Parts: sequence; structure tokens; C-alpha cells
Amino acid sequence: MSANTYDAIVIGSGISGGWAAKELTEKGLKTIMLERGRNIEHIKDYVNANKDPWEFPHRGGRTQEMIKDYPVLKRDYPLNETNLDYWVNEKESPYVETKRFDWFRGYHVGGRSLMWGRQSYRWAELDFEANAKDGIGVDWPIRYKDLEPWYGYAEKFAGISGNRDGLSILPDGEFMPPMDMNVVEKDVAKRFKDFYKDSRNFVIGRTANITQPHYARTNCQYRNKCWLGCPFGAYFSTQSSTLPAAMATGNLTVRPWSIVTKILYDKDTKKAKGVEVLDAETNQTYEFYAKVVFVNASTFNSAWILMNSATDIWPDGLGSSSGELGHNVMDHHLGVGAFGKVEGFEDKYYFGRRANGIYIPRYRNLNGEKRDYIRGFGYQGGGSREGWSRDIAEMSIGGDFKDALTEPGAWTMHIGGFGETLPYHDNKITLDKNVKDKWGLPVLAFDAEIKDNEKKMRIDMENDAKEMLAAAGVKNIQSYSGNGFLGRGIHEMGTARMGRDPKTSVLNGWNQVWDAQNVFVTDGAAMASTACQNPSLTYMAMTARAANHAVEELKKNNI
Repeated sequence: MSANTYDAIVIGSGISGGWAAKELTEKGLKTIMLERGRNIEHIKDYVNANKDPWEFPHRGGRTQEMIKDYPVLKRDYPLNETNLDYWVNEKESPYVETKRFDWFRGYHVGGRSLMWGRQSYRWAELDFEANAKDGIGVDWPIRYKDLEPWYGYAEKFAGISGNRDGLSILPDGEFMPPMDMNVVEKDVAKRFKDFYKDSRNFVIGRTANITQPHYARTNCQYRNKCWLGCPFGAYFSTQSSTLPAAMATGNLTVRPWSIVTKILYDKDTKKAKGVEVLDAETNQTYEFYAKVVFVNASTFNSAWILMNSATDIWPDGLGSSSGELGHNVMDHHLGVGAFGKVEGFEDKYYFGRRANGIYIPRYRNLNGEKRDYIRGFGYQGGGSREGWSRDIAEMSIGGDFKDALTEPGAWTMHIGGFGETLPYHDNKITLDKNVKDKWGLPVLAFDAEIKDNEKKMRIDMENDAKEMLAAAGVKNIQSYSGNGFLGRGIHEMGTARMGRDPKTSVLNGWNQVWDAQNVFVTDGAAMASTACQNPSLTYMAMTARAANHAVEELKKNNI
């Protein structure tokens, strides 16, 4: 085996890339994992993980220079000084917005597994059946039963804490003990159950934060600093979980600063033979070869790589023969919900900062109900007490003001909606060859938006939030409904969807590219619909399943 030849290549090191590397190496394949950004070592490189707010020059906030340098990131919460170097340099890696799309990226070993929200939910059977039932997009080539054992496999390794709630819309899993609701959430949950009976549910979130020691990881310390990297390894990330497992096999090579520019396609064998890599530091070009290639660069970058590959055979790229590559861009639409005050608990407190909230699973368009839109939404949120930054109108400055701020403020309850976005063919990304990044590579242009179905859904998302909080005894309720721009959910999906027919999809039911079946895509690009649950657990299960299939097919010399 030559220096640049391996059994498998994994492109990307985030949630799905880390899983691909773990599964392939544990099954004996010599594997190289290529990451376009810098290396981040577990614990050592979490430089801000143990800092207190006053140790940051601007108390963790954003500066005018940051706002100027990060015109996209500034649109939402990610822009702050505590983990700015985890987010992409927008000057070096621009993109084009034909329509506004808030693309929040992380280019480093671990990818967004270091910054994700960690909410981990299985999809239900109806989520895999929905496209066929509604005549939308293409039918999923898999069903819940195909992923069910892999969900359990992923949950047990990743460490998912949660309650077994017995809900068909939110299947139970292999959970660690759940985190506890605080006193106000418990009260709201009781009122919720009394009012809605079993028609709607209010449960503790299921999160990839462990609640008991797991492998070499220490259970969650309730610091709620997950986005800074966790020195305890208390939440699932590539660094804390899949990378150590893969490295322990002795079969993994990790190469950071490696931008995969194309997959090398052999038109005689109709397979990929490897990849071309641009070294991000030296601008030197290399080729790496392997029997199987896993594309896990994150949804849009995975599509970018396919679009830039085998263009001498398919002008629009490898996997484009169906005309669907780059299309069907999806994300969860959010920025809509309600909040208010909860009275009567002023003498009740909570300790620590739980890195989790509550969840209200989907309840619309179920059991025969039909709204003026299809699919549905869920809510995430929680109860808490106002902190020192609250406004106290009757006090100004001095000792009394400071003394007042040492006491917690009023209890509040907030819920925010996550709605399903349908797979529209005309929601798409394309290569814009007139705009180049720092390395002279063409960038992506985004042309995607929410449409009438989502806009109608958002009306219910706002009104239902108000209704549910009122039913639970919350006072002074205020609702909100933002613009619903895609991207803000950071749950991008689509662009290389799975399907049953090579004429209408990019991938088959095992996540193989129809046009080159030793190329697998198992990140968000593969999704044929979005459901309304957070998708990362599905990526984990899908990747483990596809890697197992890849190794079986290699043994049979089928790929």
C-alpha cells in the first residue's frame, strides 16, 4: 500500500464524518479522514472552556469589528468572542445569496459537533412515510424499521440522556437517566397534562449530554458551556467520542488543512478511485486513493464536492444524472414562539446550568386532523429565572441596585418552534464560478426560501405557543414571529437526496451515489425530508448503517 493509498477515505470530521471513521476503522479498514480546517485537540485546545465571563475582554459579547467582519454570523447568537475561532472566516470562505440564507459553518476537526445543540430525537415511522403519503418530493427508500437498530446502536455509544415517554410520534431509545425538570417546568408539565390529556405532551429534552460516566467521559457538570468544548467530554462530539474510538484501532490517519476539491472518478470501472486535495496551508495539490469514499463534509459542502467532480462526464457533477444534485435545500424554520412569567415560585431556586431544555413533540396533522398546511412542528424551551442583566426600572445605581441583582429575578417560561420545511426542487444551491474563495475555488450560490406551506404553519406555531402557555398558567404572555429565513436552524438538509429511482434521486437506500456506488453520502445532504425533530441522531444511525453495508459490499467485491 503506497503512502497515499488507503482502504477508505472520509471527507469531513463532524458528527457524521466522525461516525464514518469510527465504523470503518473498527471494521478493519485503513482510513484517512480529511478535514479542510485546523486541528482541535480534545481538552488541550478548549482554551476558553474554563473562563468566567469577566475574563473575556468584552464579557463574551461582540465588538463592532466582529460585526463588520462576520456579516452572516452577526444575524444570530453565534457571533460572540467566546468561541469566534470555531466559526468560519467569512472573508476567506464567502458565498452568494441569491436569496438570503444564514449559513453558519465550522471548518476544523470536529466541525459543528463541538457547537451543536445536542438535542437527539428519533424520527417516527410517519416521518419516513410522509413524502409518499403527501406526494411530495420522492419516497424515502428506507423506513423506521431499517434505522431502528442503528438508532439504538448510536444512542448507546453517543450517550443520550432522556426519558422513555411512550410516544409513537417520538419513539423511545436507549437512554441514560434523564436530566430533571426544574420546579416551574414540572408545574407547567402538570397543568399541560391536565389540560391537554394525551393530545399534546411536555417532556424533558433528549440530549447528547451524558448523565453518568461513559467510556472515558465524565458526566455533565451542568456548566452549560458546551459550545466552548467540554474538558469533561460530557457531550457527544467527534473529539470526545468517535475520534478516540477510531484512533484506538490504529487504522486512522487524520489530515487537517485538507480541502477536498473533487472525487476522482474512473469512467471504465464506474467507481471513484480517490480524491484530489488542496492543502489549505501550502496550496499544494495531492491525490489520495481508496476503495470507498464517504462524503461527510456537511450538507452543502458535500454537494459542492459532488458538483465539482467528474464534470467531463456529467457537466453538473458526479451524482447529477437525475437532475436533483443541489436541489431540495431544506432546514427547519424557526424564530417563532412565545414567552411569559410564571408566578408563585419566588421562593424556589435551581442550582447549576442544565445544558438541556424541555420538548413539546409534534401534535398537528395527526390522528385525522387536517390543517391548511401539511406536516408539523415541535417546540423547545424551558423555565428559568431572570438574571443580573434584567432591567429594574425602580432602581438606578448604587448599593441597593447591586444588592437587588444578587437575587434572581422573576420566573419565565419560553417555547420556540421548529417547523418542517418541505423539499422543493427550486430551493437549490449552484456553483458560482465568478466568485472565488481564498483558495481560488468557486463558491456556492443559495436560492432557497420558505413557501406558503411553511408560512401557514408559522401562524399556528405562534398562536399555539400562546395558547399552550396560557393553558399552563403563564402570565403576561408575549409571542413573536420572525422572518423565517432558512439556515438559522443550522439543520441544513437535502441537495443529494436518497430515493428509490436513479432518475429522481442522487443516492440509493444505502446512501450510495447511483453513478458511483463506492461513494457514500451520509450527512444532511442525503435527507429526502426534514421531519421537525433535530436531525443529528438520524445522521449517526444512517452513517453506521451505511458503513456496515460498505464493508459487507467490499468483502463481496461488489464495490
